[in-house]
Amino acid sequence: MNQLVYNFIKQNQDYILTEWMNIMKENTDVRLIKVVSDKMFTQTSSEFIDMIIAHVDSKDREFTLKLSDFAEKVVQLGWPLTFVNEGFQKFLIIVMQGMADKGIVTPDNQMELVNYLNKWSTPISNEIVNIYSQTWERTVSLQRMALQELSAPLIPVLEGITVMPLVGTIDTERAKQIMENLLTGVVKHRSEVVLIDITGVPVVDTMVAHHIIQAGEAVRLVGARCILCGIRPEIAQTIVNLGINLNEVITKNTLKKGIEVALELTSRKIVEVERDI
Repeated sequence: MNQLVYNFIKQNQDYILTEWMNIMKENTDVRLIKVVSDKMFTQTSSEFIDMIIAHVDSKDREFTLKLSDFAEKVVQLGWPLTFVNEGFQKFLIIVMQGMADKGIVTPDNQMELVNYLNKWSTPISNEIVNIYSQTWERTVSLQRMALQELSAPLIPVLEGITVMPLVGTIDTERAKQIMENLLTGVVKHRSEVVLIDITGVPVVDTMVAHHIIQAGEAVRLVGARCILCGIRPEIAQTIVNLGINLNEVITKNTLKKGIEVALELTSRKIVEVERDI
């Protein structure tokens, strides 16, 4: 690395960090800054500068490791790539301005230093974009998988009886997940009765009703009974108006009544027991 640039960065790390934080706070959307505490912002900023200095010292492996850790953190904080990339550009400006203030940059070497910094910064900037993008894609993928698992859970409540509570809008992708979880769960838990609770589904249209009927039919084909719970008056009216046939599916307006039916189907019932006081 150019010795003038190297010496300035190594000898003025605290100055660079302070200037960088001030500039980023002044020129960045305040919503990005407010989502973290001042302590966290200072710590993350320090890690960012340390990461760049690791590259200044030509420790490529250390730089890559620090960059990966930093990308993981800022993705979790919700800082976009533009914030990170802009931060690196601000770092370069601070270095050039600081060198100019100290008289290190002269008319004779100005163009040489500018060209050098541009040449040095390009591969670093590309690496930042690459690592950040990979981290973002991996994080989003993991979050999507977690949401899919949570969006259609199959919960065993008693031996032979499982419940799938559904909340929110059901689209084609989620309907597919519901079907997969149902069939896998019925076999895994050896379910005799499956209760699908749609109390938390705000709208039941033709597509949603079709998916639910398909789910009920699939459950029946693998040897279990399906009970559809949470049929509100408006949903019942929608189903009637759509002309949907629910002959193969038991329907109840509450999960409580559905569980009572499930107990009957499995030759059980709830009995009150007197307690000695």
